[in-house]
Amino acid sequence: MSDISLYLDEDVRVLLAEVLRKRGYNASHVVEAGRAGKSDTEQLAYAVKNNMSMLTHNIRDYVKLSELYSAQSKTHLGIIVSDQLPFNELLRRTLRFLSSNSGKTIKNRLIWLQDYK
Repeated sequence: MSDISLYLDEDVRVLLAEVLRKRGYNASHVVEAGRAGKSDTEQLAYAVKNNMSMLTHNIRDYVKLSELYSAQSKTHLGIIVSDQLPFNELLRRTLRFLSSNSGKTIKNRLIWLQDYK
């Protein structure tokens, strides 16, 4: 089982977190955490503080945040970005990603879920 804890952004369906937890993974959604409506910067800071990797469909903003963290030598535990996909495809790619990575291998990396087709 993966040691990666996922924090799902508002634009990702809450159902993904629920299904991942039922399969034994650690996943939380911003709505479940009571953090809906917070800025992307605040969401990523929360993920870092709580030792979680961010999963989002908000590619444009999170690519910029990843670059900003790198420029400022700030640490994050991985930012996973994905286009909007049908739920089953998103789940399949997320599971493939989780089964082939560890928290150590994704630290400070921007990961494209499309690489896990």
